[in-house]
Amino acid sequence: MPEDPTLTQRRVVSRVLGVDFFSGPLSEACERAANGGLLTAPSGPGLSYDLIREPAYREALTASDIVLTDSALMVLLWRIRTRRHLPRNSGLAFLRVWMNRGIMRRPGAALWVMPSDAERCHTLRWLRANAYPVEEAAFYVAPVYPAGTIADPTLAALIEARRPEVVYLGIGGGVQERLGHFLRDSLSYRPLILCLGAALAFMTGAQVQIAPWVDRCGLGWFWRIASNPRRYLLRYLRATRLAWLVMRYGIELPPLLASGAVPRPA
Repeated sequence: MPEDPTLTQRRVVSRVLGVDFFSGPLSEACERAANGGLLTAPSGPGLSYDLIREPAYREALTASDIVLTDSALMVLLWRIRTRRHLPRNSGLAFLRVWMNRGIMRRPGAALWVMPSDAERCHTLRWLRANAYPVEEAAFYVAPVYPAGTIADPTLAALIEARRPEVVYLGIGGGVQERLGHFLRDSLSYRPLILCLGAALAFMTGAQVQIAPWVDRCGLGWFWRIASNPRRYLLRYLRATRLAWLVMRYGIELPPLLASGAVPRPA
């Protein structure tokens, strides 16, 4: 008798802070991603800060088709709280496996959304040097998006015109998820929308390069701080608030805080 697909789905999803994280192997995450939809990989700072302050961000996470356990801190905290193992699948590890599948090597298969023209040029050179047949028209440099719900009809029109199989959003956590949510619900078809932020930059060297063993050890945050402490130290210090959130709320979605409020134990 065939297995109930809802039971299979339940086994590879673990709810933490109201978000359903994918907890199966990366190979299965890739199989599911091949069906399209919104894939997110929230960082520790995103879960500790944006989740409780930005309604559009939390809506994007809870509505995602696949959410990866990118935060090594969250995985550790979950094990301490529940004594259960939650596999860590980082956005970088997923991207390495996904790009090895060959889909992105097909001409016109991907559209790349970058935060700046400098990063566009760097990424274009790296892709071509690694035998990805990409043209300049396959890039879109994103504007600075406001807080709250994001809508970018210009990008949506470009995607509709080119109809790529994959849309890569490399514009940073807290923003890419909101943009990806808008795109998934606005497009007339269902591409895979990857909200993996700096994962590609870690491979190309546009930011500090992170070796696979560093990523497996969950030390990417340390590499980023060491490369640019002025930019990243405060961001990752904020992530320490995640400890209280996980211990206090567990599987429940924390309440939204007023702007500027600081979470305190009940």
